[in-house]
Amino acid sequence: MPTPLLEEVFKKSGLPTYTFVEPAEYNHLKVALRTPGRGVVVEGPSGIGKTTAVQKALSEIGMAARAQTFSGRNAADRDLIAELPELGDLGIVIIDDFHRLSDTTKHIIADFLKELADKETTASKVVLIGINKAGNSLVNFAPDLNNRIETIRFEVNTDHKVRELINKGELALNITIDCADALARDASGSFHMAQILCNELCLHSDISERSEMPVRLETSFEAVKGRVLSELARTFKGAATEFARGKRFVREGRAPYLHLLAHLSKSEEWTVSIDQILASNPNIRGSISQVTDKGHLESFLQERPQLRDLFHYDPYTRVLAVEDPKVMYYLRNLLWSKFVQDVGFLSIEFRSKYDFALSFAGEVRPIAAMFNSVLKEAEMEVFYDKDEEHRIMANDVEEYLAPIYRSEARFVIALLSRDYPRKIWTKFESDQFKQRFGEESVIPVWFSDAPPGMFDATTKLGGTLIDPEKDQESQVRDICAVLIKKAGEARLQETAASKAREHVEVDEAGV
Repeated sequence: MPTPLLEEVFKKSGLPTYTFVEPAEYNHLKVALRTPGRGVVVEGPSGIGKTTAVQKALSEIGMAARAQTFSGRNAADRDLIAELPELGDLGIVIIDDFHRLSDTTKHIIADFLKELADKETTASKVVLIGINKAGNSLVNFAPDLNNRIETIRFEVNTDHKVRELINKGELALNITIDCADALARDASGSFHMAQILCNELCLHSDISERSEMPVRLETSFEAVKGRVLSELARTFKGAATEFARGKRFVREGRAPYLHLLAHLSKSEEWTVSIDQILASNPNIRGSISQVTDKGHLESFLQERPQLRDLFHYDPYTRVLAVEDPKVMYYLRNLLWSKFVQDVGFLSIEFRSKYDFALSFAGEVRPIAAMFNSVLKEAEMEVFYDKDEEHRIMANDVEEYLAPIYRSEARFVIALLSRDYPRKIWTKFESDQFKQRFGEESVIPVWFSDAPPGMFDATTKLGGTLIDPEKDQESQVRDICAVLIKKAGEARLQETAASKAREHVEVDEAGV
């Protein structure tokens, strides 16, 4: 029997030779694979052993010889996958990364799965492997498919399962890893990362093959982890920075792409639901809605091959996922305060729910809409009534609006047209924010066609002028450029004040 080599035991890629661990869903998977005709969807985070489990299960039930594997990442495979329904008896077809297929091909495969299930054929069977909620995305193309397929959801592996993998490797190499428990915890459920960490630890301890005599490895786990993270930083820091800056980098903005990345780093399942982020984070709701609802996130990833291979966004399930477990490990170990500085944002601490709230008469709504659009393009949080109609609906309107103008918006932009003083709602809004005149929070925008002297209370404030008879869009963009700088400076001041208060509290506590 050949001597087990390190690269065969703790494998950085490919199917494990010595360290395969049965997932909790393994028996369910084998039964599903044996069932004639019925399609199988295997979904779950990357790097936890889905593909390995499918191939091992097929081997155990004697069906591996009939199987062929295609990948949604491979252009040549994608063309062939679209033609599968026309190719007759196929045996077992495994389509890995099927979430990477085009919508057209997903529709073809969905219809094909329905046909195979209805015929209960033994000649062809399709097994799809993808990320979390991949099955939901497929059902979107054929709602009646749900009862014709078997969906098996792989969870993130427990520390116990990862420890089992390490035990098998120790046995194969005749070694004992002192820090095995810490390593298992740090892998956070990823078999792939456990393999990489163990491989690096063995190299650090001069173990390259099975030892003739038992060897105890007393290497510091932190030293090994540091070496792995250094290598991952060289590979992924550029991609992480590119993602965090987003489609158009605005240093004063609310950094929606960076926040998405941060939420991914905290996710136990390596995926995040956009809807859940919006529901639980009102301070970045508008900016994240801007990049997801308008298709910017989807096109952003499609336009950047480096990012497309690492992240996947499904617009149907509105789920963003990490495709590579090494990326997930890198993100989880980032020093985020330094990363924010390296990316170039002024600050990501927000005292206010909104950067700006617009107050205006209905007659100048087109101009208000321009302000809203330009500011949101710069990733500012803006209160604009039309964008929040669904939230205002069924609420007491005054109770909903009052706190926004009174305190929730860092700045109120008052578009002071000639109709402004005559409207009921603008009077209500101004009643809320007029107490803030001394707080440097109200920014008047005077219209040149408004009668002079009408807005005496605001003439004491620094503001700007707009001429509705001239090019409105260029004027709005010029004004917004100043407003964006104003918001950035305010955020820096608030962050500095917050840090100063923290130092005072520490000093007073005698620490």
